[in-house]
Amino acid sequence: MKVFKFGGASLKDAAGVKNVASIIERFRQDPLVVIVSAMGKTTNALEEVVAAHAKQNGEAQALFDALKERHYAIMRELFDEGDEIFNVVNDTFVEGDWVLEEPPSDNYDYMYDQIVCMGELVSSRITAAYLNSVGLKTQWLDARDVVATDNTYREGWVIWDKTKANAQRVVPPMLAEGNIVLTQGFIGSTSENFTTTLGREGSDYSGAIFSFCLDAESMSIWKDVPGVLNADPRIFDNTIKLDRLSYKEAIEMTYYGAQVIHPKTIKPLQNKNIPMYVKSFLDPAAPGTEISSDVDDNYPPIVVVEKNQALLHISTLDYSFVAEHHMARLFRKAADLRIFVNMMQNGAISFTICVSNVQDRIEQFINDISDEFRAKKETGLELITVRHYTQETIDSLKKGKIVLFEERIRNTMHMVVKNVPVIERREVEIAGSKA
Repeated sequence: MKVFKFGGASLKDAAGVKNVASIIERFRQDPLVVIVSAMGKTTNALEEVVAAHAKQNGEAQALFDALKERHYAIMRELFDEGDEIFNVVNDTFVEGDWVLEEPPSDNYDYMYDQIVCMGELVSSRITAAYLNSVGLKTQWLDARDVVATDNTYREGWVIWDKTKANAQRVVPPMLAEGNIVLTQGFIGSTSENFTTTLGREGSDYSGAIFSFCLDAESMSIWKDVPGVLNADPRIFDNTIKLDRLSYKEAIEMTYYGAQVIHPKTIKPLQNKNIPMYVKSFLDPAAPGTEISSDVDDNYPPIVVVEKNQALLHISTLDYSFVAEHHMARLFRKAADLRIFVNMMQNGAISFTICVSNVQDRIEQFINDISDEFRAKKETGLELITVRHYTQETIDSLKKGKIVLFEERIRNTMHMVVKNVPVIERREVEIAGSKA
């Protein structure tokens, strides 16, 4: 049994859905568990719906209706008018309408999960229906019947024993009815049957969860790149595809922010030695990148850029030394607010951390520590991480940037930088002389 995961880029329109079907057709003899994300930029659009509902600015329903219409337009290209899928999708969207009819919840993260899950639910319904319409017998599965989590909304922690039992109870009988089971990434459920999400871009992680629980032969992630590259091709020219990666290297890359794979994905696969393939849905026959155990650690420089970073410069109000109990409190508060510390540096009376600039969480953090600390925020920054660095690579990355601080450990270098405005040099006549 193989696990396939298709992201939003592969399902952004009707042509994308048809292409996914053609890829699955190539493997129709194998038992497949297929994980799908929301279509295109649906999650971003649903986040706007959540924000509008929270503000009660009157825009939430209109935004949601526009999102529905985009999906109906895709369906009209895939199905005949009057096909049952239109009713199925409409019934799914009604769940979102019900949420919007209620006053916004005081728990923003809870409300977020109940609305944003609509993207995966609708995408999976449409894709499963299309596969069946072209003769690929597919069973639709609600991932919330399998993936059990705690009550940490927007970052649900998987309850592994329960999830494994659910998967082994539910999935094999469905595969016995046909070779394909299709379900959603990104979502799970609490013991009270409330929807949770697994963290932004968490569909990769869902694939790893199903792979682990069902002892999959392999897991494949289908993307719009030829495989794992040594840098983001949207930022850098002349990137190199890595044919093979070790689990360890993949974990390091994702931990430091590489976007090609969700950070939590690798470990469940490593625990059972399940190989993962990152392949191109634009060129399905190409080999892509294999991530497994038997790979030599011999890599070119690998560059990861995390944009939208902030530095928090923290000091005690009484100018006392930043001691262990101070740091313990700061880290507990960061953990409570799910603020991930990417880098840190401490002095005698100050402590600086680099974090992703999630504005509401940072503001809450600063407010919650204000009785004991003053904090100054610096934004508009980037965190650059280079694995297997060379001095030439570092010098090149520093061009046109101010380095606020950097750190080197073994074969990894981190630096927090801000871009320097380019000022062209020109000769100017001042009081009869040239400057």
